[in-house]
Amino acid sequence: MNKRPRIEGYAIISREGMIATSDGSYPEQLRIPADQAFFHAALDRASAVISGRHSADDGPKPRRRIVLTRQVQRIVPDPGNPNAVLWNPATAPFDEAWQKLNIDGGMLAVVGGTDVFALFLTIGYDAFYLTRALVSVPRGRPVFPGVGHGVPAEDPLKKHGLVLKEARMLDPVTETVLQEWGPQ
Repeated sequence: MNKRPRIEGYAIISREGMIATSDGSYPEQLRIPADQAFFHAALDRASAVISGRHSADDGPKPRRRIVLTRQVQRIVPDPGNPNAVLWNPATAPFDEAWQKLNIDGGMLAVVGGTDVFALFLTIGYDAFYLTRALVSVPRGRPVFPGVGHGVPAEDPLKKHGLVLKEARMLDPVTETVLQEWGPQ
């Protein structure tokens, strides 16, 4: 049996807590070069990436990947990507999906979207890197369900036992701050 990976989440959010516009597209104003460099360096260290069907990591190299979808019964090879499996978390546990990648340990990068980030709150993050940008995406898709309209993005992290470990200025020009959250 393969060792379970270290699970790390990566999200950049608007001041309202949004990761995407209302139609699901990635807002250009969230494409901050310092965050992009941090994000891609993390993906380069990852053994695999997990995302929803519409999320992408924009990486140049093929990555081992788990794609969450309700369109399959349990876990099946992705017919369009030999490095990926399709996983329905309603019918199969995460550990089974991880076993299908045949990777022993390492780090799994959780890159979104909203439902994927929320699912891993219950599975358990070893770290969640939340980048806050001072841009506005008022009616978008939140990082976690229920975020926005006065509910800060940090509330679900706290509710699931994560605490702020460190905050640092990622880009002083845009005042973009990177927060690292982890278990107590």
